[in-house]
Amino acid sequence: MDSRELTLEEYSEALPSNGTEVFHSPAALSAIESHTDSELRVYGGFKGDQAVALLPVFVAEKAIGRIVTSPPPSMSIPRLGPLLLTNSPKQRKIESVNEGFTASVLDDLGVNERLTLFRMVCPRNYGDPRPFQWNRLDVSPEFTYVLDLSDHTDETVMEPFSRSLRNEMRRGEETDISVAIEGRGAAKRIWKSVQDHFTAQGIQSTLSWEFIAELLGALPENHRVYVAREPDGTFSSGIIVLYSNDTAYFWLGGIQETYDGISVNSLLHRTVIEDIVSEPSLESITRYDLVGANTERLCQYKGKFSGDLIPYYVVESGGPEMALAKGAYELTAR
Repeated sequence: MDSRELTLEEYSEALPSNGTEVFHSPAALSAIESHTDSELRVYGGFKGDQAVALLPVFVAEKAIGRIVTSPPPSMSIPRLGPLLLTNSPKQRKIESVNEGFTASVLDDLGVNERLTLFRMVCPRNYGDPRPFQWNRLDVSPEFTYVLDLSDHTDETVMEPFSRSLRNEMRRGEETDISVAIEGRGAAKRIWKSVQDHFTAQGIQSTLSWEFIAELLGALPENHRVYVAREPDGTFSSGIIVLYSNDTAYFWLGGIQETYDGISVNSLLHRTVIEDIVSEPSLESITRYDLVGANTERLCQYKGKFSGDLIPYYVVESGGPEMALAKGAYELTAR
């Protein structure tokens, strides 16, 4: 197998049309690079002319040494990491590609050097992180809830939900709250609500509006801004949803609000889900990723949707020196 660094154009040509997450798109990667102090590098593994593995990473040179991340921290990017594209039915060949590609990229990046810090959050479809362990990196599982909407209609989509959530959504039909798709101004209002929420908790968020605006501009057909408003037009809550070719992602927003005792966010999620199962323009979307099932308090709500609990893997350098560096440079996901 030939492993090498690619141009973004070469990466784009090798990227498959399905099975990737939204931030793997070249447009998203370019927007990310514009708002970090890191250099985007994309790697490809090839058998002949066929791409069998891809990996985008971001490399920053700091006073403490080199920091390699995928995705960069503090940008609300849930996952990035490697893509295995081999279509071999033989497990050993799949493992061989994974092992060879991983070892080659880590060697090129100097990940095992003392002053290199590595942190990567893998996509859901990447199920075998063992080659990273074999290269002396720490691997730990995290989780997300994913709703499979492929066989549902408007009439059946709420059947798996908990009784309390179904009742709340039905009561929401009787409120005066309206939910609609809006534009960039509403997206900025959602971002501000998130910033205010973090500030109230004593957390300094580094997620900039400029990055969000550039990302949404780069993905005009791959996002929607859902906004809930009170009868007088007052903003109540909102969420920004991103779309890959087959999955919708609850990306940003959803700061907890109630109206007449009803969770406004439940009404927002219901609208997103109903659009997925009913709109022809979203026909290829069969899943709704609630993006995270790792915080107990939040899982008490997200679990009511009865989505599948899907693991994904975090790979990172170990040791006390790396722990200090991760704290200093906010390399843990929120």
